[in-house]
Amino acid sequence: QVQLVESGGGLVQAGGSHRLSCTSSSRAWNMYRMAWFRKGPGKEREFVAAVSWNGGRTYYSDSVKGRFTISRDNDKKTAYLQMDSLQSDDTAVYFCAAQPTYYSGEDYLPKIDEYDYWGQGTQVTVSS
Repeated sequence: QVQLVESGGGLVQAGGSHRLSCTSSSRAWNMYRMAWFRKGPGKEREFVAAVSWNGGRTYYSDSVKGRFTISRDNDKKTAYLQMDSLQSDDTAVYFCAAQPTYYSGEDYLPKIDEYDYWGQGTQVTVSS
């Protein structure tokens, strides 16, 4: 069992920065690559970013590439999403998720059903 807890949501002005955290206490932490998804108002849940088990590879959706940075600290069992140049379209509930490391490449990253564990979500609201 991998319990994931997101934190760091809040209200931020457009153009500003914010960082989300996703923490686990599971010993199996290193067996998963970690991803962030988000669900905006009236939208479906969408893939945002992912990081490999050792942090060596990162992946981003086109909508956040160049603005968001995903990382992880395996000693702290925490994944981060640094969000810069925030826009109103970034307003959403952000979820972290864990996908087994036997998945490789990018094909499985957007597939919600291929993630074993999810956090409860944290709200980020960008005001213009």
